[in-house]
Amino acid sequence: MMNDQRLHYPATARNRDPILAVLRQILPPRGLVLEIASGSGEHIVHFAEALPHLDFQPSDPITEAVQSIDAWRQSAGLANIRPALTLDAAAASWPVEDLGAVLCINMIHISPWEATEGLMRNAAACLPAGAPLYLYGPYKRGGRHTAASNEDFDANLKARDPRWGVRDLEAVAALAAAAGFSAPTVTEMPANNLSLVFRHDG
Repeated sequence: MMNDQRLHYPATARNRDPILAVLRQILPPRGLVLEIASGSGEHIVHFAEALPHLDFQPSDPITEAVQSIDAWRQSAGLANIRPALTLDAAAASWPVEDLGAVLCINMIHISPWEATEGLMRNAAACLPAGAPLYLYGPYKRGGRHTAASNEDFDANLKARDPRWGVRDLEAVAALAAAAGFSAPTVTEMPANNLSLVFRHDG
């Protein structure tokens, strides 16, 4: 396709169905789902196609990603995906209202800690009581990597940007608790990743 702005991330094809299986269990029967750091847009198209009873709002701070998300949205022709927002998780506030859930896949380790702080703060401000905040990615548990491949990945991330790195699950959970979220429900996922589901205490 000429001028195709769609980005392709190979990991998406591998993890989208395991993630979808968790989302089917936790997302509300209707409402607006905000995805923070949507990346290429491949995930949100897959979820929107599988969950037509929900509306999806993708977002990303990077222009190239926003263009890819909208290209995927237009290619898919799905009515339940809104145009992508240019949005940084660490922004003072998010320009969204009446959310039913927030998703954030593979962002926390590839961003400064301030992005996670903003994610928790803003998600708490936007979500009603009982609504889920879903996170996916690699985490350390008890201060230790869960696999040698994650340790190698962590070193690679820190070499690229010292502000990045695989986070401690306990540190993320403590930050969430301070923002008004429950302790996470943790599901082990393929390739040594975890799904974390926090519920807003309201």
